[in-house]
Amino acid sequence: MEYGSQTANTADSLAGDLKNAAADAGDALKNTGQQLGDQLGERYQGARAKFQKTMGTAKTNLSAMEEKVGARTRDAVDTTDQFVKEHPWQSVGIGAVAGLVIGFLMMRR
Repeated sequence: MEYGSQTANTADSLAGDLKNAAADAGDALKNTGQQLGDQLGERYQGARAKFQKTMGTAKTNLSAMEEKVGARTRDAVDTTDQFVKEHPWQSVGIGAVAGLVIGFLMMRR
């Protein structure tokens, strides 16, 4: 089950990085807005509001996607783990055949 935890950690790390990037973009927008908001007027404020709405939607979608990917990954890992436990020799055979196929493909290049 160690592989599954590595995959989940990678997905969590990616989602965390995307959330941090979104937060940094939002902070940059706030700081810029505070410095330039008075100078640029309504047009800038409208663009800023639209961007903030888009960022909010992106954060919501990212959270939903993170949950879906995490659930699907855990399901796939659990199913694979169960299959390997129930059919160990078939799993060894499948791994050996896959290794041979990959080896042959790599030799051709």
